[in-house]
Amino acid sequence: MFHRRSTWFACIAIAIATTLLALRWTPAWWWLAVPALVLSVLGLADVLQARSTLRRLYPVSAHVRYGLESIRTEIRQYFIEDNLVEVPFSREKRALVYQRAKSERDTVPFGSEHDPYSLAYEWINHSLVPAHAESHDFRVLVGGAQSVPYDASVFNISAMSFGALSANAIRALNEGARRGRFYHDTGEGSISSYHRERGGDLVWEIGSGYFGCRDGEGRFDAVRFAENARDPQVKMIELKLSQGAKPGHGGMLPGAKVTAEIAAARGVPVGVDCVSPASHPEFSTPLELLAFIARLRELSGGKPTGFKLAIGHPWEWFGVAKAMLESGILPDFIVVDGAEGGTGAAPLEFINHVGVPMHEGLMLVHNTLVGIGLRDRIRIAAAGRIASAFDIARTVAMGADWCNAGRGFMFALGCIQSRSCHTDHCPTGVATQDPARWRALDVEDKATRVFNFHQNTLRALRDMLGAAGLEHPSQLGPEHILRRVAPTEVRSLAALYRFLAPGELLDGVPEHAVFRAFWASARPDSFMPPERTLEMRRSKLL
Repeated sequence: MFHRRSTWFACIAIAIATTLLALRWTPAWWWLAVPALVLSVLGLADVLQARSTLRRLYPVSAHVRYGLESIRTEIRQYFIEDNLVEVPFSREKRALVYQRAKSERDTVPFGSEHDPYSLAYEWINHSLVPAHAESHDFRVLVGGAQSVPYDASVFNISAMSFGALSANAIRALNEGARRGRFYHDTGEGSISSYHRERGGDLVWEIGSGYFGCRDGEGRFDAVRFAENARDPQVKMIELKLSQGAKPGHGGMLPGAKVTAEIAAARGVPVGVDCVSPASHPEFSTPLELLAFIARLRELSGGKPTGFKLAIGHPWEWFGVAKAMLESGILPDFIVVDGAEGGTGAAPLEFINHVGVPMHEGLMLVHNTLVGIGLRDRIRIAAAGRIASAFDIARTVAMGADWCNAGRGFMFALGCIQSRSCHTDHCPTGVATQDPARWRALDVEDKATRVFNFHQNTLRALRDMLGAAGLEHPSQLGPEHILRRVAPTEVRSLAALYRFLAPGELLDGVPEHAVFRAFWASARPDSFMPPERTLEMRRSKLL
């Protein structure tokens, strides 16, 4: 029977035997004696230490287990994983991005690997009268009522900060955005020098830490904000209320990672912990939120200003909608970030179980704005695992005006989904601050790939729309997307979801579970839960 210390004992025996042979016969035996001696000493250290029971019980051999575990992700991804398994992006989807980024052939032979009779299979119906749009450069006008409106592409780069991404990754993304005339969201880490080098369109995201527009105490600084916001490169202002990866969490960049460059971009001291609070100190009610939006728009010189949120408690979003009606202050756009978002490292519980997925969040925001008669005055963007033309088409059909992608553009930069973004050991130089790694990322080559991915994805979208008899994404509706819900039943998104009629919420509460439960009790002056919800909580204390 194999003894748990057999490997260690074998190493000791080999070390003794080969050492004697090396001393008495030929020095060539040292090639085996030295490794055996090292492993013998390692086994002794394992037995004497107390932190790991496994190493203490299985000296030397336990390290084999740790070694295999350390490359488990790579083994699964390259040798075991099915092409269609999304963990979180499938091999099929990643390969598509790589092919389009390199402008390689992206056609597939011998039929689809997807089972069209499986539950949740989706497709877009084609037309017997196909259309053809001359251009694939689909755009959406944002802030048409403002003094400096912006003509946004229907596909843009999601919020990813310098600090989370490397200097060369930021340079390449921004150069790709400049060439394709689409926008690059700065993330809440503010505008770094690397964002400015290439001159690509920027959407400046303002988080709860007010990086780039804060005073020495971390409070909002109107003067600093105006200086950055009026830069011609900044096209829109986006106030971040929450993000899909970790809504309601906040964050901290340890002081050891706050370099001089990061400190300069964020307006914080070098080497000091950089904290993003979970909530904004500048407002605490829906009405105050909209007043702050109006203030940011005025300070920016009339640039389109909106907010990004991951939907959580529905009454809080309903409170914001009611505040729009009461105050008359409207954001120019709203970005709905789905819980499936993942560019921000977060605790496992937040990644897996906090926040509303993008489809349901988008539907709630779209329906609410339609129901209060404001949908035609407020644009909606959506983000959450979007990488293909069909992803864009489906999202627009569900109510969005345009889409943002984070990880899709990271793949275009060369990301291999090693899932080591939070370790500073990114193998491709994308998500690291280690100069030895990020300097290996060639800016010109990767910028071309970012540009290619954007252009080729929109060409694919144009062709898909043409097959459906459409010429622009704005013509897409829920009736165009079909989903299998049972082995013998197929329904369009229009039939699966309840869509409100324009102004329906102004005339009463529709037959819709969420609106019936929370619309009437939502308040524009408070984010507090409705009394009925509070009563349910108090019942636990009786």
